[in-house]
Amino acid sequence: MSGIRFLSWVAAWLDGMSGGFGFPFGCVAAVVAVVPADLAGATAHPWYALVTLGPVVLLTVFWSSVTAAIGVAVVAWALDSGFVLGRAGELSFDAASALAAAVLGAAVVLGFLARRRPRVPVWVPTPRRPAEVAIRRPDLTGVG
Repeated sequence: MSGIRFLSWVAAWLDGMSGGFGFPFGCVAAVVAVVPADLAGATAHPWYALVTLGPVVLLTVFWSSVTAAIGVAVVAWALDSGFVLGRAGELSFDAASALAAAVLGAAVVLGFLARRRPRVPVWVPTPRRPAEVAIRRPDLTGVG
């Protein structure tokens, strides 16, 4: 399966995701997104985590419900505040965590606005009529 086909399959599968499934999916995606950011050095550069957590929240609100995305944004903020800005899961309430909350909140609003945008209908051309071909029947009248 080619990369583009796979991505379109994933997008079609996630397009109908209900809010009941969107929250757990988004939470798992947030945990999966924060691990590589932490391995890349997010504790020294906290914006690494926001670069990975922002799209998770944005895509959750785009593919799921707004309430699921708000819950995912809170979980993503807790992951950022507790494991990137703070240590050992202790939440930190400072300017950096307020900035993270603002970025994740902006991702929720941006995803909501993108979801509310009217979708452009796709123009599909009408099929052509088949060419009229005269049918030639064999002459079966006399032999010889």
